Amino acid sequence: MNKRILGKTGFAVSEIGLGCWQLGNDFGPVEDKEAQEILQTAVAEGICFFDTADVYGGGISEQRIGEWRKGLAKSPIIATKVGRDAALYPNGYSKASVKKSLQESAKRLGVESIDLAQLHCVPREVLFAGDILAWMEDLKQEGVIKHFGASVEMLDEAKFCCEHPEIASLQILFNVFRQDAVTSLFPIAEENNVGIIVRLPLASGLLSGKMSLNHQFDERDHRSYNKDGAAFHVGETFNGIPFEKGVALVEALKAKLPEGQNILDVSLRWILDQPQVSSIIAGASRSSQVVRNAAASSLPPLSKDLHVLLADFYRDDVRAEIRGGI
Repeated sequence: MNKRILGKTGFAVSEIGLGCWQLGNDFGPVEDKEAQEILQTAVAEGICFFDTADVYGGGISEQRIGEWRKGLAKSPIIATKVGRDAALYPNGYSKASVKKSLQESAKRLGVESIDLAQLHCVPREVLFAGDILAWMEDLKQEGVIKHFGASVEMLDEAKFCCEHPEIASLQILFNVFRQDAVTSLFPIAEENNVGIIVRLPLASGLLSGKMSLNHQFDERDHRSYNKDGAAFHVGETFNGIPFEKGVALVEALKAKLPEGQNILDVSLRWILDQPQVSSIIAGASRSSQVVRNAAASSLPPLSKDLHVLLADFYRDDVRAEIRGGI
């Protein structure tokens, strides 16, 4: 597993990380034993960067990670998020409430100070007001957190965050079906030493190449109830692309790939070919998926011709299908 530096944190993180939303049972039930196996497999594969949030299962994901890390000789780097808990979202933000939420996360994770705390898609007006960034800076100085970043939905939010001198990282929607950050954000992030954490690398599983129109999702899975943005931002589910259209686009892209190229491998390797990306937080509900995702780190870079093909396909066929803005 190759490692990259995560922006101003200075942390050397695995370029394939583990997204831990599913460990909160938010995609369907995951037994404790299975959750521990997923975490252990990740470490065995060289993964040392884990991303969770206080709202994943109402704290269950953080609790499971906290219990698991007690048995480790060396703790991995654990990032969590703050800002979507009902005590804060949408209009309960204050320095005291943010601090309390982070302290509760630290307790569940079993740490004195959180490695990386990320604002969790807070309302645009709250983010752009700037106060919450100042509070995070204060909480860093107080030792509640070691570093802070932001998980955002829109590129203008990401660029705004880059202007703050203490922002260490940005977590963004980025994949073969959402490429605009390459030109509009990455040069700014690189200039300001802001690490890029990629979520939705496979567009909610579309780019695994295994989904069909009759695919059934658990009723607790956001891919069932948020297909059209009924619960939260539409871009967080299938990249903002209508499911049926997404399946068709994947099939069209698969037909264009050179012989022997797998769309999942191509999708993950394409992200890793962007030098500004620090880590991809790929979710996994089974240990075998962890192994499959981790293998992307050892793949060779894609050819120049394949990069051109993917850029053209995105521009000509995909971009106009994305709902919710970019």
